[in-house]
Amino acid sequence: MSREVIATDKAPAAVGAYSQATRANGMIFVSGQLGILPETKQFAGGTVAEQTEQALKNMAAILDAAETSMAHVVKVTVLLADIASFSEMNTVYSTFFPDDPPARAAFAVKDLPLGGLVEIEAIAVMPS
Repeated sequence: MSREVIATDKAPAAVGAYSQATRANGMIFVSGQLGILPETKQFAGGTVAEQTEQALKNMAAILDAAETSMAHVVKVTVLLADIASFSEMNTVYSTFFPDDPPARAAFAVKDLPLGGLVEIEAIAVMPS
């Protein structure tokens, strides 16, 4: 099995001992993305909508660095600081996956890194 670490400066650097993404056997595993601006390392805003949009932009940049795209995402996991914000997250999320969205799980957790409101991870495949 080959394994390749994917990294780009167009998404925030890892805040711990993990890679932005890893490619293995034609699949891309994108680590959880917070709504942090890569240039400033600050949250894109104080709302779930703002943080969701930035987290997905970060994911798109990582997938681009891996030579794939959001259209090739097959599974997403969304972690929310408050399940009551599901609808707000989902409204923004839907704009990134307008047709044939990937499989997804979404649930609330006690806390997210750096006090984030949403964290999103994904699995994508390489284009054929």
